[in-house]
Parts: sequence; structure tokens; C-alpha cells
Amino acid sequence: MVVIRLSRGGSKARPFFNIVVSDKRNRRDGRFIERIGFYNPIATAAEESIRIAQDRLTYWVGVGAQASPTVERLIKQAGKKAAA
Repeated sequence: MVVIRLSRGGSKARPFFNIVVSDKRNRRDGRFIERIGFYNPIATAAEESIRIAQDRLTYWVGVGAQASPTVERLIKQAGKKAAA
């Protein structure tokens, strides 16, 4: 199964996450199919905290990829931010 999930990057105590499309059997930070965005939980007000390529997200959901619960929450958060 193909999933849309977070892949952790950054250094100790400074997390940075890539939003990736991956096979469920691969490790969290392992091989992925495509990077469709990022999430920076410690971004300041002047920095961009989340970016998702909506066209690629729509494509992958259309072909059957399932988003993790955290990514679902981030998608809703990004949608609210875009509407505001």
C-alpha cells in the first residue's frame, strides 16, 4: 500500500519533516516515491511552516494513497491557512 507520511530530518532538538509518498513497508526515513511538501514545527512567524503541493496530493489520493493521521491534520491546517 502507498501512504503519505512524514519523514524526519533536521538535527537533534530542531525537527524538520518532509511530507513524502512512500510504500508502507519502507522505513520512516528510508526510500520514498515522491516528496510533496514539508512541515517545520518550530518555524517563526516570518518563516513558512508548511507547504504541500496540492496538485500532487490530489493525484496520489486519487490513485489510492492513504494519508497518515498526522498528515491529514496538516492538510486541514494548510487548507485553513490558504483560505485565510
